[in-house]
Amino acid sequence: MKKTILFLGVLLLSTMSYAQFQISASTGYAISSAGMKLGEEVNSSRTKNTYGSYGEGVNFQIRGTYFFNDSFGADLSFGYLHGSDQTVSKVDLDTQQVDAIARARAFGASASVVYKFTNNIYGRFGALIKVGGKTEAVVSSTSVFSDAEATYIGLPSGSYSETNYVEDFHGVFPLGFVAALGYKYDLNESISLFVEAEYYGISLKRKDSEIQEFNTDFFLADGTLAAEGVYTIDNLPDGYDIKTEYVDELAHTNTDAKELAVKVPYSSFGLNFGVTYKFKGKSKTE
Repeated sequence: MKKTILFLGVLLLSTMSYAQFQISASTGYAISSAGMKLGEEVNSSRTKNTYGSYGEGVNFQIRGTYFFNDSFGADLSFGYLHGSDQTVSKVDLDTQQVDAIARARAFGASASVVYKFTNNIYGRFGALIKVGGKTEAVVSSTSVFSDAEATYIGLPSGSYSETNYVEDFHGVFPLGFVAALGYKYDLNESISLFVEAEYYGISLKRKDSEIQEFNTDFFLADGTLAAEGVYTIDNLPDGYDIKTEYVDELAHTNTDAKELAVKVPYSSFGLNFGVTYKFKGKSKTE
């Protein structure tokens, strides 16, 4: 028993003698990896799938890393993703035009194990979660009234409606995987620059969505405004709900604002650039 305690004590002192804490700040850009279908592009001659990932875009990270010895450490990171626009629907027809995009505005965190292969090359891998944010959909559409519709609402033939709205989608907290391989260059004993390739493997299951802005105007065929604010967020047309819940099971008789849940991709592969500040720790010779 005494030998065991002595061994653990020596191991702890040895670990502490090499201990070092450092903080890093970085930014980078990620592209879609194994993109999934996000929507469709439609015109008079064809329909085309669009693929991508909401993980594509600019990211910012701040990270704290504690090295137990010369090789192994633990890493805790917090980041923000400013996602790129992803096409959800693009319709180009004589009587209808739709331009709908969606983009991520997400906060995440990760906990990783770090290993130094050499003094300059390192790797890290661990768990990733999204802790906040949204997927924001921005939709703009125009639709030409049929002659019967135009006559019913008292407008001349060729008149059309223009609708613009913003809808925020929220998801269930997911668990994913993060891995990175990096190279660092020491400027001095305290400050280093680094570049790293990073992979995120994560998908998000939708929980609910809420319309934030909504407006529909009517126009004459020549583009003259005929009626402003016909529909607003306080007066939504049929087929729209301010808030929608996403569920795993839906009765055929359901009339509530519910839809079946789907998973959307956030996986990405990116390149990060940053700077590291190392706090002075005990060295081997001390």
